[in-house]
Amino acid sequence: MGHRDGPRWGTGTGLGMRAGVWMGLRVLSAAGAGRDWRSVLLPGNAARALPAAVDIQPACLGLYCGRTVLSVNGSVETYGDCGVCPRGQRTDDNKICRECVGSPDRYDWLYLGFMAMLPLVLHWFFIEWYSGKKSSSALLQHLTALLECSAAAVVTLLLSDPAGSLHIRSCRVKKLSDWYTMLYNPSPDYITTVHCTHEAVYPLYTIVFIYYAFCLVLMMLLRPLLVKKIACGLGRSDRFKSIYAALYFFPILTVLQAVGGGLLYYAFPYIILVLSLVTLAVYMSASEVEVLNANRIFCLFCKFFKDLLVRKKRLVVLFSHWLLHAYGIISISKLDKLEQDLPLLALVPAPALFYLLTAKYTEPSRILAESGNGH
Repeated sequence: MGHRDGPRWGTGTGLGMRAGVWMGLRVLSAAGAGRDWRSVLLPGNAARALPAAVDIQPACLGLYCGRTVLSVNGSVETYGDCGVCPRGQRTDDNKICRECVGSPDRYDWLYLGFMAMLPLVLHWFFIEWYSGKKSSSALLQHLTALLECSAAAVVTLLLSDPAGSLHIRSCRVKKLSDWYTMLYNPSPDYITTVHCTHEAVYPLYTIVFIYYAFCLVLMMLLRPLLVKKIACGLGRSDRFKSIYAALYFFPILTVLQAVGGGLLYYAFPYIILVLSLVTLAVYMSASEVEVLNANRIFCLFCKFFKDLLVRKKRLVVLFSHWLLHAYGIISISKLDKLEQDLPLLALVPAPALFYLLTAKYTEPSRILAESGNGH
């Protein structure tokens, strides 16, 4: 009967199998002795001609996770494990943590200026609200608030990296998610979370908190002494109300920056324009500017500005709103093209002029009179 032949070790196939087994044993023994496998398989310089093995690291998950640079030897960098980047660094396109070496652009500075103006404007509002019309201390309190916020801004910049300089280094803001890195911590196995939360917009997020802290400290050091000395026209319970108001709005501003910092970064130019327009309209309607008896536009403007010169507070309020309008327009246009953006500043007085031209048509007494006559 025929039978199935097993492997014939004398044939070419059998010799190849025995050579493969023998070569594998030699590689294993060389690995156990700590020798390079190439020196076993290839003789002489042929073994050294092959490139060394490259350690392939697993991909770094998450939108903001990266590998820190542990050491640099010439052009060769050694990286650590995938995780959170240190403060002052953010990931590049290759998921490597790189130090922020750029400077804030014009829009970044405008955003920081907006966040710095918020406590100052609120200080002025509550000082005016609680000082009373007959109080002579309002002006000094306004100047003190300006001094407090200005000193806090300078100290904050001096303490920022690089310390001792008014210039700061920053990371470039690329998208809205850069402000909310805590929402993008990956979970590879849907159980364990890799925490990669860091300040990708360094230092635009934390520098505002530092500024608010210095504003609060300087206010508590300077304002109570000033108010106690000069606020003689106010009652004992009213003279410190503007300070109490600040103790409320500073926590609100802090929460606003913590939660909506990224939204404010993109929306603050439009917030400035809308709020300045609304407050200007409210103030001019409440200030009882007499425009009803003006028969000509020229006389109307002359009468309005004469009233402003007589009451200097109105003039200050008007120019303050105009500055806010200009700030909002500059923030939107960024003045990238001066020949196209600078003419937009001519629109700054437009809201006030529009109010003067249309105030007599929206006077409540006139509307009630016309409705009573059946018109």
